[in-house]
Amino acid sequence: MSLLLLLLWLVSYYVGTLGTHTEIKRVAEERVTLPCHHQLGLPEKDTLDIEWLLTDNEGNQKVVITYSSHHVYSNLTEEQKGRVAFASNFLAGDASLQIEPLKPSDEGRYTCKVKNSGRYVWSHVTLKVLVRPSKPKCELEGELTEGSDLTLQCESASGTKPIVYDWQRVREKEGEDEHLPPRSRIDYNNPGRVLLQNLTMSSSGLYQCTAGNEAGKESCVVRVTVQHVQSIGMIAGAVTGMVAGALLTFLLVWLLIRRKDKERYEEEERPNEIREDAEAPKARLVKPSSSSSGSRSSRSGSSSTRSTANSASRSQRTLSTEAAPQPGLATHAYSLVGPAGRGSEPKKVHHATLTKATTPGMIPSQSRALQTV
Repeated sequence: MSLLLLLLWLVSYYVGTLGTHTEIKRVAEERVTLPCHHQLGLPEKDTLDIEWLLTDNEGNQKVVITYSSHHVYSNLTEEQKGRVAFASNFLAGDASLQIEPLKPSDEGRYTCKVKNSGRYVWSHVTLKVLVRPSKPKCELEGELTEGSDLTLQCESASGTKPIVYDWQRVREKEGEDEHLPPRSRIDYNNPGRVLLQNLTMSSSGLYQCTAGNEAGKESCVVRVTVQHVQSIGMIAGAVTGMVAGALLTFLLVWLLIRRKDKERYEEEERPNEIREDAEAPKARLVKPSSSSSGSRSSRSGSSSTRSTANSASRSQRTLSTEAAPQPGLATHAYSLVGPAGRGSEPKKVHHATLTKATTPGMIPSQSRALQTV
């Protein structure tokens, strides 16, 4: 019996000295407790030392938390500052470590080392932090027409590998099938890709992709609307006709505006036109030969404007007065007359050019004015 008790004590001492090894998996943002139990603190509490070490996946080692000389030191790393603490009464034998909330950087191999009165206890815990897949992104590649092929693409940007992808149809109406169309192929090299071959109108619907791993699942949806080939041609023709009609209407409006501008410009320029090839009016000096010719000239001159004759008469009287002829001297007056001087004022000319003296002895009453022919 004594031999058996000795053997059990040796085994327990050996196990306690070498320590235990535990593997724990937890999801990020959750809380985890890493176990570490000992019985070294009961005899002499003043010499108890506790230390937690972390060896990350790259082989770097750092101290997480320690207890020494009646003090706890927990803010030893910037990454775990404020997130690590002893889970229970470490002086009573429970030196378990608590981390909250978990982050991917907390993953690694933890070692709990307890020392008291020359005795040591080690515990090893491998912590694996699982990251839920990020919300995947659903995309379509290909033509959405009958008879063509379409690829459904789904991928999560982050998450613990491996990530499993699953494509299904979403039942929107009673009786619809949740399975993919018969002519569908999954790309096993890239599980997030599914090829829909030879699309038909029945291939239209809502498709859902689910990305999952040990930590959880996330999903996205995409709608597939297969169009008929003839309907596409009709739509394209209608759009082309509308564009052509709009262009034609714009052209007609532009031509009308241009024509109106041209007509308005011609109306404004017509009064200002000057005929360069027109001859200037010629004036002739005509001496009346008889009273009959004078009467004919009078009748002919009556067709001219009355203002021209009156102006010529006033001009003749003015010139006669300025000349002051001697009594008994009769003169024959000559006038410079042009063809239709309508609306223009008579020009003043020298008396010598307008009048001509006649023979003495003619009475002034017998003088006649020149008439226009």
